[in-house]
Amino acid sequence: MPQKTGGEATVEALIAHGVDTLFGLPGIQNDWLYNALFDNRDQIRVIHTRHEQGCAYMALGYTLATGAPGVFNVVPGPGVLNATAGMATAYALNAKVFCLTGQILSRNIGKGVGDLHEIPHQPEVLRGLTKWNDIALHPSEAGRKVAQAFFEMESGRPRPVALEIPPDVLKLRAEVPPTPTPWPPFAPPVDAGAIETAGQWLGAAKRPMIFVGGGAQGVSAEVEQLAETLQAPVVAYRTGHGVLDSRNPLSLKQPEAHGYYKATDVVLAIGSYMRMPLQRWGSDRNMKIIRIDVDSDAMQRIQRPDLPIVARAEEALPPLLDAVDRHNRVRSPRAEQMLALKAEWAKTSAYLAPQRSYLKVIREELGEDGIFVDELTQMGYAARIIMPIYKPRSYFSSGYQGTLGYGFPTALGAKVARPDLPVLSIAGDGGFMFSAAELATAAQHRIPLVTIIFNNDAYGNVRTMQIRDYDERVIATDLLNPDFVKLGEAFGANAFRAEDETQLRKAMRYGFASELPTIIEAPIGETPSLDRLRDQGRIRPPR
Repeated sequence: MPQKTGGEATVEALIAHGVDTLFGLPGIQNDWLYNALFDNRDQIRVIHTRHEQGCAYMALGYTLATGAPGVFNVVPGPGVLNATAGMATAYALNAKVFCLTGQILSRNIGKGVGDLHEIPHQPEVLRGLTKWNDIALHPSEAGRKVAQAFFEMESGRPRPVALEIPPDVLKLRAEVPPTPTPWPPFAPPVDAGAIETAGQWLGAAKRPMIFVGGGAQGVSAEVEQLAETLQAPVVAYRTGHGVLDSRNPLSLKQPEAHGYYKATDVVLAIGSYMRMPLQRWGSDRNMKIIRIDVDSDAMQRIQRPDLPIVARAEEALPPLLDAVDRHNRVRSPRAEQMLALKAEWAKTSAYLAPQRSYLKVIREELGEDGIFVDELTQMGYAARIIMPIYKPRSYFSSGYQGTLGYGFPTALGAKVARPDLPVLSIAGDGGFMFSAAELATAAQHRIPLVTIIFNNDAYGNVRTMQIRDYDERVIATDLLNPDFVKLGEAFGANAFRAEDETQLRKAMRYGFASELPTIIEAPIGETPSLDRLRDQGRIRPPR
């Protein structure tokens, strides 16, 4: 067998699995990995960041934009710990993120001798944030364990994985077996009987509804066909946006669907827990719930469905369409009814006019295919419930993790993955500063992301709650910010200040046409709170 270093065996395995981009921050434990990356720099592009959190978030953005795995590398100990917020976000989003990390010398693992970057129980830290983790203790294991990492990541429910490789293993030259080819991922077989039953229930339903989450991003065309066949509204919140074009009358934001949910008789959830409707709106014996999810364990969460279908949506939807065709009743068009629901919601949310006016400009300038990355800011909260989304994989959210500061570096990863599309990140001034140093990464690697910073000199959401809910006990929420235009210019980026929508539109157009990153500071006062819209109330009694 040929002799290779552990680093060479690892990099060759990454290439064999189609990896062409790695986000990383090198350090002494990973020297021999980067030696191998240098030798293969014509096949793998290394985007090096200014902080380990940037590595993880950029890998997240890469996989959200493409569906292909995002790979990042960091040093052990503090490097891994700095990356954990990104890994937690990837875990919440069921994202294919591969953490390839160093370790201390293999002979010292677990001995507490004080090696550089040693932390107790690093494997246990990673285990809490991944679906699979392991360590390679010899170069001959590296290729096989890389292959297993990809297999585990893409089999069943996709979630992050991690592989640790100590520095002495990366350096050691030894005989290694041939580089493994990718292993076909596992997916549970589709239960034909359950599909037939689902077709019967949906075909006979008088008021069916479809809820979509992140697990439906790959079946946009099938969902549209099913919705049109059943004349059923398709409801999305954060991770399901874009599965059905918002311009389709049957496409509803979650709040728009509240009233219709009251009398629906069959609900189909595709890649979604239906967390908020089930927990806040309720369900009763007059509602049958069908769930399609690749993870059998997920069926037990929140509320077990009446008909669980454990399968990938990509494999379950085609036979379900056939089954519905066999059993479907005559349907009257519901376009007018859905448009009336949208109009009513537009009236209810009309007080969000400041957010709506900005989001209208953003939507128009992004065009048909542009990618929008939200943030934990009032503009981001509003986008979830009023911004039209046209295509799958074009709206990114941090999901239930609600990770402040994730947006800017995640959007950088998305732009690396999709240089052909306009990509826009929005942020508040507080969240942007979490990773502002990655402006240097964007400028150095010429990543032409456009970022809008809505600046109110505060952690605005928390400050509003302090004033409203806690007798104006304002503490630790006012912020001293830099001049964001000067900051952007100092990093070599395009930088503008937009005082109104016209200036914002002009700056966005310039940024989308540029080959450099663009920062747009949009000073903004207090915006209307979305709190009155969050809890629409229970409308179905308990089962």
